[in-house]
Amino acid sequence: MEQKFVSVFAEFGVLVVAANVLLDQIGLPLPAMPTLILAGAIAANSTLSAIDLFLSAVAACLMANAGWYLAGRWYGSAVMKLLCRISINPDSCVSETQLHFERWGSSALVAAKFIPGLSVLASPLAGATGMNWIRFALYSALGAAAWVGTGLGAGILLRPQIEELLPRLQRVGSATVALLVTLLIAYIAYKWYRRRQFYAALRMARISVAELYQLMEAGAAPLIVDVRSATAHALDPRTIPGALRIPLSDVDEHLEQLPRDRDIVLYCTCPNEASAAQVAKLLMTHGFKRVRPLHGGLDAWIAAGHSAELRPVPNPDGLVSVVETSEHG
Repeated sequence: MEQKFVSVFAEFGVLVVAANVLLDQIGLPLPAMPTLILAGAIAANSTLSAIDLFLSAVAACLMANAGWYLAGRWYGSAVMKLLCRISINPDSCVSETQLHFERWGSSALVAAKFIPGLSVLASPLAGATGMNWIRFALYSALGAAAWVGTGLGAGILLRPQIEELLPRLQRVGSATVALLVTLLIAYIAYKWYRRRQFYAALRMARISVAELYQLMEAGAAPLIVDVRSATAHALDPRTIPGALRIPLSDVDEHLEQLPRDRDIVLYCTCPNEASAAQVAKLLMTHGFKRVRPLHGGLDAWIAAGHSAELRPVPNPDGLVSVVETSEHG
């Protein structure tokens, strides 16, 4: 491994790694794992301290996590909706993160670090659901330590291979930088293309709030289905009056209970009615014909001034209970 590069990285490597981790955990498409692996390889054969790298990277990770936790605590589900709206991984957005929390509880904060697209969402969800800050700090620290340790450890184990590769990359100089920038742009472009594909696949005719209200007033008796997860429902316990609750993850288990001779209207609170549209497509593949997502979901129903019910549900770990009542939006 060439001495010049090693000496430069020994001087600035801790700052570079910490900055990359911070930007990655904030949510920018700048993956930190390759940097951690490279830093681990250099630390194994230079004066660069692996302990300093580890502590600075974990601190940067926790700084970003704490910021997102507070944002979720202060702004609730609005932060989750914003993140899902701008996410380049909409197919693994809020609903999947919520599902992990419901299955694993606080330990989801540890696992989320290793799942692309979920790492950033886990911390604001913990804040939005009211997770105790001490529990959050503990599990967040465990997740950060495991994630950073894995990257640095992989670099240490792969040191011989990286030592052989690095001089070759250095010889091509600026071409290497151009290649890395090109790969980063290609990665972002690919993720954006997948995002567009995802939403294009969900594009279908929606029913408006006004149309749904007219059907209900006319006695057409459409079946209204709330497809939000238990976590999403706990974040906003309001429901459209008379709605049947079937979370996206449980739809397969309720296919036989759904009528085929009535209109079925599905709603959620995610951007572009993504979950409702996914359920609609699933039902259509099973022969249901009269199925449509509600345009704008629950938010549009409330914004139109229609009445809503509050229903308590079994809460995932850390969620605040609600009492049954009713209100107007």
